[in-house]
Amino acid sequence: MSEHVDKVGAILIRPMRETDAAQVLAIYQAGLDGGNASFETTAPTWQAFDAAKLPLHRHVAVDAASGQVVGWIAVSAVSDRCVYVGVVEHSVYVHPDHGGRGAGLALLNALIQSTEAEGIWTIQSGVFPENTASLRLHEKAGFRVVGTRHHVGRHHDRWRDVVLLERRSTVTGL
Repeated sequence: MSEHVDKVGAILIRPMRETDAAQVLAIYQAGLDGGNASFETTAPTWQAFDAAKLPLHRHVAVDAASGQVVGWIAVSAVSDRCVYVGVVEHSVYVHPDHGGRGAGLALLNALIQSTEAEGIWTIQSGVFPENTASLRLHEKAGFRVVGTRHHVGRHHDRWRDVVLLERRSTVTGL
């Protein structure tokens, strides 16, 4: 994917680079610290992050004026089985100080573009129901709710539900 400037909010979306690691992981940790982003509580090392994410579908949102990374998106394969080769699970994080600028939607749009170009037919994610901003963002990007897993895991000493979301490709022939 080539670099481009999203006209709303002066956000540059570009492929994630190894040199972005510190900023990406800091944004990840800020999201985890908020308590409604993931069951995880500590961001991984860059080596673990890098090994878990597919290289063609990692993007960052950069403030066009300052060059600061303000958000990121990346995907993981959901299975090693060949029948699921076109299904990925994504994570999207925007720094809490930069919400409302369109970075999240621009990142999702970049991901949709890169995954569809590679023949991926389903992007899925799980979101805590309390994370209403993420649910609204995904709806704007064409994701639909496919169900809720009730009390699927414990997080900070309480049971949490997860809303399952998916977006089916409009170009892969589904």
